[in-house]
Amino acid sequence: MFQTFTASARPEQGPPRLDALRAAMREAGVDAWLVPRADAHRGENVPEGEERLAWLTGFTGSAGFAAITQGAAGVFIDGRYRVQVKSQVADVFTPVPWPETGLAEWLAEALPSGGRLGFDPWLHTPAELAELRAALEPKGFGLIPLENLIDGIWTDRPARSDAPFYPHPLEVAGESHADKRARIARTLAEAGHRSTVLSLPDSIAWLLNIRGADIARTPVPLSFAVLYDDGRAELFCRPGKAEALADHLGPDVTVLDEEAFLGALGQLPGPVRVDPKSIPEIVVSTLKGWEIEIAEAPDPVVLPKAQKNETELAGMREAHLRDGAAVCSFLAWLDEEAPKGALTEIAVAQALEGFRRETNALRDISFETISGAGPHGAVVHYRVTEETDRAVTPGDLLLVDSGGQYDDGTTDITRTIAVGEAGAEEAQRYTLVLRGMIAISRARFPKGLAGRDLDALARAPLWAEGLDYDHGTGHGVGAYLSVHEGPAGLSRRNTEPLAAGMVISNEPGYYKEGAYGIRIENLLAVTPAPDLPGADDRPMLSFETLTWVPLDRRLILADRLTQAERDWIDRYHADTLRLIGPRVSGPVGDWLKAACAPL
Repeated sequence: MFQTFTASARPEQGPPRLDALRAAMREAGVDAWLVPRADAHRGENVPEGEERLAWLTGFTGSAGFAAITQGAAGVFIDGRYRVQVKSQVADVFTPVPWPETGLAEWLAEALPSGGRLGFDPWLHTPAELAELRAALEPKGFGLIPLENLIDGIWTDRPARSDAPFYPHPLEVAGESHADKRARIARTLAEAGHRSTVLSLPDSIAWLLNIRGADIARTPVPLSFAVLYDDGRAELFCRPGKAEALADHLGPDVTVLDEEAFLGALGQLPGPVRVDPKSIPEIVVSTLKGWEIEIAEAPDPVVLPKAQKNETELAGMREAHLRDGAAVCSFLAWLDEEAPKGALTEIAVAQALEGFRRETNALRDISFETISGAGPHGAVVHYRVTEETDRAVTPGDLLLVDSGGQYDDGTTDITRTIAVGEAGAEEAQRYTLVLRGMIAISRARFPKGLAGRDLDALARAPLWAEGLDYDHGTGHGVGAYLSVHEGPAGLSRRNTEPLAAGMVISNEPGYYKEGAYGIRIENLLAVTPAPDLPGADDRPMLSFETLTWVPLDRRLILADRLTQAERDWIDRYHADTLRLIGPRVSGPVGDWLKAACAPL
């Protein structure tokens, strides 16, 4: 299996590790130390050996950071993790709601005036540090770059992956890396930038049409790259990682040892474009040390990567049909087995991965399957372990959030399933969440709107009942890349205009702590909206549904839906039967027909 169920850290390990870090801080002469969940490449996911936050605190969420002083230890988490963190960290750590409480605000209270704040310049961006300096330096605090203090006390740190990089074929990429390099180089030249430094793993993977296995669940190569305004590129990685790429990359891409990366920065022609929100601080400080002109601007690859071409979209459609058939097989099995009361959360996750493996196309799961029964479903990013494994019992709601990595696409789907008879409150809340999901799916909107302009559509049915959820409504998804992809998404804070070719998730939810969780998720492709008779001559966008798996009709209160919402559900189920039906047979086919019957 890809997924394992052992805890990476236990709460009782935190106090002695915290003591060791504080001793290292005293020796280094700093009063505070920052521990982000990040590596030098600044992607969302990190290798096991870079999970410093989890190693120190026990908190395993995909986002967060810690600030450690001699007298306080704050673990900063957003709304997705406020339930989870309580069960994962020891009492010596204090959960801090973020962004409601800012780091600078917390440090100003925890440190004496004139305190020294230590940080690893590989793990923080110039934008992060500029915000901290602006808040702290007027109060006499100093920011001190140092080698990572945790690395000196983490004695059994996991080794890095030796798996080689490999080509991503043109048949699924849809554009050669030479054409991509030329396209991005033109944007550099038009802006007057002579070169750009790239650190984001999925940017480099997309630009050069390569993939890797350096991070579990995300097929990216950990490396750095430089792209010049004439289309030439340099790839910096560990020796041996790119040996299989010589023919693929060709003469205009030079492979160099990662140890030469910082030194090579001194040879770059300026202005050098860097993204202050993603590049490590050490890159900028090194360029400044060489007195090379810097141009701060977004990573030039992020937006083109998000706007998938027709080949990539066709691959995503096929990946979702393949994956949808596997998930339907799983749900048919679950409906048969769950009422018997013998399943556990781990057994559910194992079975689902097994059905995906039967496609003979699964490269990996796209993230650790969230299999949360009853109260565990209220932990937004719950990860079941052998210690937390819970029986799936009649009367539970079971929240299953999962996905697959295939050569032609990445999937992400959530279904909430009633085990046995659904409770009245659960069905009422499920129907509210479903109405929000339908509102996004049906949305038609002017070109130029961003995720923050649409997010309220998903929340409005919940808001009307005094309810809400503490996470974004959706995130971008890559094409055989990261299951979380920028720059667009559906959230109150996302200002990136949605554009044709982007793939985003649509996943409103509701969570009752200690009782149950509800989330429904489909992936959508942004597409030009079809013309309407009599409409203004105004460019409009809409969404194409990619995910085809039935909704649990046991939880749908049809009398609480509008006619348009009922029609949408019936069309969705009819299309699911039409698209998935030919891919399943026998008992699964019978289950699918029943699950897709009109309301």
